[in-house]
Amino acid sequence: MAEKTRDQTNRHQRTTTPTIGIGIAGLGAAGRAFVAPMQSHPGVCLAAIAEPADSVRAEFANRHGVQTYASVDAMLEHPGLDAVYIATPTALHPQHVAQAAAAGKHILVEKPMAATLGQARDMIAAAERAGVVLVVGHSHSHDLPVRHMRRIIAQGDLGAVMMANTWCFTDWMHRPRRADELDAAQGGGVTYRQGSHQFDILRLLCGGRVRSVRARTFAAGPGRPAIGAHVVYLDFENGAAATAVYNGYGGLSSAELCFDIGEWGHVQPPGQRRRPSAALGAATPSSADILRAKQERARKAIPSNAPHQPFFGLTLVSCEQGDIRQSPQGLYMYADGERSEIALPTHRSPRDLVVSEFHDAVRGIAPALHDGRWGLANLEVCAAAIESSAHGREVRLQHQVAVPAGAETSLDANAPLPSR
Repeated sequence: MAEKTRDQTNRHQRTTTPTIGIGIAGLGAAGRAFVAPMQSHPGVCLAAIAEPADSVRAEFANRHGVQTYASVDAMLEHPGLDAVYIATPTALHPQHVAQAAAAGKHILVEKPMAATLGQARDMIAAAERAGVVLVVGHSHSHDLPVRHMRRIIAQGDLGAVMMANTWCFTDWMHRPRRADELDAAQGGGVTYRQGSHQFDILRLLCGGRVRSVRARTFAAGPGRPAIGAHVVYLDFENGAAATAVYNGYGGLSSAELCFDIGEWGHVQPPGQRRRPSAALGAATPSSADILRAKQERARKAIPSNAPHQPFFGLTLVSCEQGDIRQSPQGLYMYADGERSEIALPTHRSPRDLVVSEFHDAVRGIAPALHDGRWGLANLEVCAAAIESSAHGREVRLQHQVAVPAGAETSLDANAPLPSR
């Protein structure tokens, strides 16, 4: 009876608590992708936007009727602002996190959280001093199939996890890129920008604590001397092992390995997939051309809903008594000589789940799995992979954290949303 009373009290608190006013800093593809999830979650509201480009601010204000500002500093003065989603370039994350924390705002910061481990530690310290929540995302461990893989592993029905492998093939290096997006010193290149998704997935599936990393990175494009591909081996403290393979040079699309379904859950028949452009060194686009191309892509890059689950490449988990991989409708499980399928809902996108995790952490309903220390651990794997390749040796890690006990419950995508 007492448990029922507490549950009734929690529901009452959810229905009477005011919504969390969130401001978005940066209206690239990542920032725009969070607009619909913030507008649809009953516990939060989109309160303001900070974006330096005049034309983008004007377009957004006309379309959404939200107050816009030219700088993060100005937006932090907006009345009713409780939290900030920082989707600015990675090199600016430390500054913007420090400003938001000093203003007493809760923080959701895009991955990778910073360009260096020292910056990430400073960001964590700033949030802790201010007593505000710091969550790092979006990353593809929010994808529902990955979450459900973790749930199956935690339940132990297939025994302990032995291996997890995730492979992704894209045209990432052929897309419009600012210079900072390709500069590893500023958190750019495939290992920081895309590996942060992969390492987050593998850490969630294998328990979190990576013991060491061995890797080889590749810079194959003469016009873009940046890391565009990698092979990374992760050795976990619990005995599990994992590989992350990413090739951003566009010869093969991962959709060919994943039922013709792409990263955001839409079917991509071979004839509709983007083809790599001419050689990367053939022409150097101007900054204005890059900005226009990126803004156009940002407007339509990440849909807010899809008929299928997102496929960030091929992820395969091998446990002692069976294997798990994604299917078009959810997951395939291979055990006892048979294949069974688990259908998963598609009514909430990965970014819907990010907003829910952030909301619940701010309201004290459940602690965030993807907090600052989890983000620091993912960043450490990125940095270790680059160091390992540069020096040809295994790199031991120091900042790893385990998946918290009970994390599967807090990551339940079917949990009811609060009412407004």
